[in-house]
Amino acid sequence: MTGDARERKKATFGAGCFWGVEDAFRKVPGVVDTAAGYMGGTVKDPTYEQVCTGETGHAEVVEVTYDPAQVTYEDLLAVFWSVHDPTQLNRQGPDIGPNYRSVIFYYDAEQAKAARNAKEDLAISGRFGSGRIVTIIQPAAPFYRAEEYHQRYFEKQGGHCRCGT
Repeated sequence: MTGDARERKKATFGAGCFWGVEDAFRKVPGVVDTAAGYMGGTVKDPTYEQVCTGETGHAEVVEVTYDPAQVTYEDLLAVFWSVHDPTQLNRQGPDIGPNYRSVIFYYDAEQAKAARNAKEDLAISGRFGSGRIVTIIQPAAPFYRAEEYHQRYFEKQGGHCRCGT
């Protein structure tokens, strides 16, 4: 772990299946920790099976704990945009459902502004062709850590991921 605990901040992103997304963020210098989990729904302490029904309202997310002296929130946003297709509504590749939506959960006004600016810049850039960026930007909600077998899944599988990321 790096940096003093007082310097750490959180960022939470949903970009489809959380396995590959978590792996991508774990590789970023300045990221202190990551956790796969669920956010944005109506059920307290949901299980993976419940979230997969699409009825709880949760998204599969990765909670990123980072040291802002080593990595900026804008850098984390760049990783987020690079690991998924933000023009796909409620899906990523073969994974379909509202739990796979593209979403940024912000923790303060600075993150909200940065996320909105990044989304607008991405839309103007044409990087995704004429596709509309459907990423939702909303306040952070309670985070529920996913079951242990989902944590660092990509590492546990020897670098092989069965999801679309």
